[in-house]
Amino acid sequence: MGKRRLEDALKKINQHVEVTYRSFELDPTLPRDVNKNMYEALADKYGMSIEQAKANTQNMVQMAKETGLEYNMDSLILTNTFDAHRLVMFAKQQGKMHEMTERILYAYFTESKHIGDHETLVELAVEVGLDREAVANMLGSDEMKAEVHEDENLARQYGIRSVPFFLINKKYALTGAQPTETFVQALQKVLEEEKESITVLNTEDGIVCDENGCEIPKK
Repeated sequence: MGKRRLEDALKKINQHVEVTYRSFELDPTLPRDVNKNMYEALADKYGMSIEQAKANTQNMVQMAKETGLEYNMDSLILTNTFDAHRLVMFAKQQGKMHEMTERILYAYFTESKHIGDHETLVELAVEVGLDREAVANMLGSDEMKAEVHEDENLARQYGIRSVPFFLINKKYALTGAQPTETFVQALQKVLEEEKESITVLNTEDGIVCDENGCEIPKK
């Protein structure tokens, strides 16, 4: 949801912004195959009833719908996401990070696919144009594990403990799936700051070079 709202904001500001997705696991201890559905997991984690879990989740489903997304929480398959993150890191090397991220999210929230299953991940990767054998070999090895852990270590350094978390120019942050207009305002603020004049700190002239050559200061 936060990803979609950011994308909507980027369309409104009419400026090129480079977006990089980073790995972050909400629960690294989760097994690949989970014998609970979303409502049971939420009820156990927060000490609430199944009915309360469903009601709380429905609020998110409605918010997603207003953003143009379809969340099917009744059939969503909980799983460990580490290998899905590895696949995104692999796709990044092939110039397919954005496509792979979008495909995995849609498969998880809308299609109720098991994104911890290697065969499922391979099929999703092929759909966005990645080589089937290369992806299968990567998933069957330790490849991309270090890259995922590097992102997770970076998150700890920044003190990030929840997602979505948006870091802009390593200086500003937005937490949570903020409204599109909030993203627009934040991005415009950063862009305006970048346009501000630069303060020159030196007091004496030095050698200056441009497309016409170099000018040596006179003594």
